[in-house]
Amino acid sequence: MAILRLFYMSLVLSCLSTSGWADDRPNILLIVADDLGYADLGAYGSDIQTPNIDSLAARGMLFSQFHTAPSCAPTRAMLLSGNNNHVAGMARQSQVGVLGSPVRGYEGSLSDRIAPFPKLLQEAGYNTYTVGKWHLGLELEASPHAAGFSRAFNLLDGGGSYFDAVGFSEGGSTYRLDEDLIEYPVGRYATTVYTDRLIEFIDGNKDDGKPFFAYAAYTSPHWPLQVPNEYLNLYAGQYDDGYDALRERRFNSLKDAGVIPALSELPPRNDAIRPWAELSPLERRRKSRQMELYAALLDNLDDHVGRLVEYLKSNDLYDNTLIVFMGDNGPSGGDFYNRGVYSEYLQANYDNAYEKMGTAASFVSYDNEWAEAGSAPFSRYKGYTREGGIVAPMIIAGPGVKSRGVVDSNYVTVMDLAPTFLDAASAQYPNDGSVQSMLGESMMNFLGGTKDAVHDNEYVTTFYHSGRGFLRQGDWKISNLEPPFDEASFELFDLSSDPGETGDLVQAEPAKFAELLKLWNVERRRHGIILPQDL
Repeated sequence: MAILRLFYMSLVLSCLSTSGWADDRPNILLIVADDLGYADLGAYGSDIQTPNIDSLAARGMLFSQFHTAPSCAPTRAMLLSGNNNHVAGMARQSQVGVLGSPVRGYEGSLSDRIAPFPKLLQEAGYNTYTVGKWHLGLELEASPHAAGFSRAFNLLDGGGSYFDAVGFSEGGSTYRLDEDLIEYPVGRYATTVYTDRLIEFIDGNKDDGKPFFAYAAYTSPHWPLQVPNEYLNLYAGQYDDGYDALRERRFNSLKDAGVIPALSELPPRNDAIRPWAELSPLERRRKSRQMELYAALLDNLDDHVGRLVEYLKSNDLYDNTLIVFMGDNGPSGGDFYNRGVYSEYLQANYDNAYEKMGTAASFVSYDNEWAEAGSAPFSRYKGYTREGGIVAPMIIAGPGVKSRGVVDSNYVTVMDLAPTFLDAASAQYPNDGSVQSMLGESMMNFLGGTKDAVHDNEYVTTFYHSGRGFLRQGDWKISNLEPPFDEASFELFDLSSDPGETGDLVQAEPAKFAELLKLWNVERRRHGIILPQDL
């Protein structure tokens, strides 16, 4: 009997390693665009040419209510953990603990309270690869390798130049290949380098009988707005009518594309944004150039998404690859060259003369004005807990996705992707008490058409970062606009009738406000959210 059991065990292991259940599970390709505006993809109605990304939307589902954190690092922690950013260790954008070393929630890297889903996929028999921006720790113990990636080539910082490692602050940018720190290949364009590496990783193991998870965390279209020479003038003159006109145009094109309801109203203009009509001709020339370069950066990114898709198709991998394309937060405001903590370094290392804008010599970012245009149906942009900072594009296509060319308005969050990928891969999250349970919920039944929604109206999302917080339950939301944080500054919105968050209902709905404020205090303590008044 013992010999017979050994024979059957050997047979099972043989099947698993060749043509058994592993072959039937989908590959997964996750593509993340950095600081992408909600209204900037062609499938969302934009004038920017993104045919390859648009083709994914035509093949699957486009989401109009996909919610992230308001900035990069917290979103990435929530993405990889399926949990709140405080639980996952990224309570702030910086990679350095703010309240001590470390303070629970502020570790500056993925915490031991969560299990990163790439590691769980790896343990379940997947090849796991990542390229691009990491932003979840600089040390080896906080590296992609430690999070479960078998092959990795990453920028460890929150941003960097596209042609070298000069970066945006003293010391420049840091790169890691697998477990080793390496030099950046100076002169090569980052989006090209990342795509080349990811294809190399997948190709190296494509015949081993194992499915793969590939995480393409592109830095594009994050500042600096640098592009290869052939992209420099692709959008010349296209934005000469300015950001006020573009905001209205984006809003109307979103309605025309069916992404937002036809009866939607454009939120009032942000008074802090200087009207385009008040700019001098020289100011308008420089401002319009910023948007031209942003569009070119996104156009280039789309070309590389096309390269990935073409590789999958030419190697018979496409039909069995679940593809998710997403943005990581709202569009980014700020003119870092002229304002803020990085300006002295940037002005010493780059030259933003008009004729150099968009080249490796420059460090251009588009400012708050264009960011407001990119989040047209909502209020504000990256960094804010208003919808303009936390609603991002997302498209899902491939095996398990029943609908094609559908725009869906169900509420989903970045925390839902980890359980979705584990579900698709028949992998399990630990339930032995060693880590905290995920807050996200699998989307697979919803994508497959057997559920009408991912979350019910009782589902709660709670968030705090850098003096701004929010809580959402159903269509109701409380959030504050500006730091310093104070619960008294919370405003109440009914997003079903006011997605632009234009009318504070605290006085009109005192019972609902009191209910959500009480829930906020319960939930934020459950997630370990530390507020100034707690110190």
